Amino acid sequence: MKLTKNRYLLAFSIVVALLFVVKLIFPDVNRAAGTRHADDAGVHCSEQTALSQQLEAAGEHCSEQTALSQQPEAAGEHATPLTSEGVEVVAKPHPIHSVPNYQEAFPDTNGVQLVAAERWGVRPVRNREDAEKRMKELVYMGVSPYYHVDRLNSSIPYLVPRAAMLLQDIGRAFYDSLYVKGVPFNQLIVTSVLRTMDDVEKLRRHNGNATERSCHLYGTTFDICYNRYEPVVREVRNDTLKWVLSEVLRDMREQGRCYIKYEVKQGCFHMTVR
Repeated sequence: MKLTKNRYLLAFSIVVALLFVVKLIFPDVNRAAGTRHADDAGVHCSEQTALSQQLEAAGEHCSEQTALSQQPEAAGEHATPLTSEGVEVVAKPHPIHSVPNYQEAFPDTNGVQLVAAERWGVRPVRNREDAEKRMKELVYMGVSPYYHVDRLNSSIPYLVPRAAMLLQDIGRAFYDSLYVKGVPFNQLIVTSVLRTMDDVEKLRRHNGNATERSCHLYGTTFDICYNRYEPVVREVRNDTLKWVLSEVLRDMREQGRCYIKYEVKQGCFHMTVR
């Protein structure tokens, strides 16, 4: 059957008439449909509102996090904690005790340290050229955030990995101790590290304490001075820093990680890894 304009209009009129009859017989159909549309719209609006609230809350949280991350953190300065009521809580710094007697706390002689040096160290290095050939056995320790290496005239900045880790742990523990005691950050100063055989020979000419069988030959030994420090925040009395350092070294020695000798004339703690 060919669809003509007159037939299309006739069919459309019949459908409209039938819908009008259905509406007269069932008047609630239109209201129910309207209610469903309203309910759907209400649910949609509720979802949009909830989503908006979540976005606003997320935005506030991000703003708070950004503000916190932008607050300046000065090294060595403590952030004052607050209670839930917003009242400042002043943390009491830990006391500094030091050790009763330095020579009694750190009595390990060169003979005692030499045994550990020969066990954990490398074969003595003849000179700096020989040291360059031994880099598989030694690690460079000339730069670190935890300590400062002094200008070295009679040694080179290399240690065996075991000793390098000990030195780094001492520097980190020193920082931690300064923080909890409320003392501004200062770095330890390392004054002597690996000595070559040539270094020892030259040193013995003008240093009576230098020995031919030096522990420094093995890359297991280093010296940390106790009368000088490298300020990070600001200078602090050497005595105060020495007290804190002595506590850290005593703990390391009691943990069985090193032997330590308190050197009076050299002004340093002479230590060998265990």
